Amino acid sequence: MKKSLEIERLNKLCISLIEYNLIWEDAEANQRYLDNLLNNHQTDIILLPEMFSSGFSMNVEKVAEKPFGDTFVWMQKKSKELNAAIAGSISTKENEKFYNRFYFVSPNGSVFIYDKKHLFSYGKEATVYSSGDRVVTIDYKGWQIRPIVCYDLRFPVWIRNTEKNPYDLLLCVANWPKARRDAWISLLKARAIENMSYVASVNRTGEDGYKLDYSGDSKMFDTLGKELIPINNHQEILQFEINKTEQNDARKHFNFLEDRDQFYFG
Repeated sequence: MKKSLEIERLNKLCISLIEYNLIWEDAEANQRYLDNLLNNHQTDIILLPEMFSSGFSMNVEKVAEKPFGDTFVWMQKKSKELNAAIAGSISTKENEKFYNRFYFVSPNGSVFIYDKKHLFSYGKEATVYSSGDRVVTIDYKGWQIRPIVCYDLRFPVWIRNTEKNPYDLLLCVANWPKARRDAWISLLKARAIENMSYVASVNRTGEDGYKLDYSGDSKMFDTLGKELIPINNHQEILQFEINKTEQNDARKHFNFLEDRDQFYFG
């Protein structure tokens, strides 16, 4: 009985989506804000919006940081302080190129890095940033986790839950404008359904430096596309608990993934 309870505990994961109004092009101010917001917060994963240190800025000469720079160091410190993984993307300059780089920092010191694959050409991102070309799967607390960044969400083949690279949880960090919120919510739900995976997605609120409005709409969907309700009532911290046993049971019962097409990247 004791062993079964321990297994059930390990199969649960608590995720906090941090939905707030980013301070434009000011990494130190965003860090201070998050320090106050996350004070003594208890969870397993803290998910921050896309380019959480600067907002979705194309002003790379001002906002881009070196790899493992000041904001990354802050993430490491915060992860150890709260004993939780912390994840989000940062504008990063490496070898004279700029990347929209997702970091997943664990309290034990392990780090996973994913560079955004699909750059938002409509917003001029592709004119200043370089695209990543590597699928990344994170192993954390027995969960296989796939990170993506904002516009990646529109490209289901890239995100496909395959036999070669399976995952249990998709993490999506974004700066997705209010004007296209219907697409945001629909795409998140679709990715959960087709991949039989939990989908955790965080988006900013407020207005950015380009006068674009953001409504948040951070969401958590389960294996069958059902929207989960937060277990707390905080305005800026949406906390959810997910259960791998429930996911495995649904996958076994419906078995949809066994009928999936196989995709190969050339």
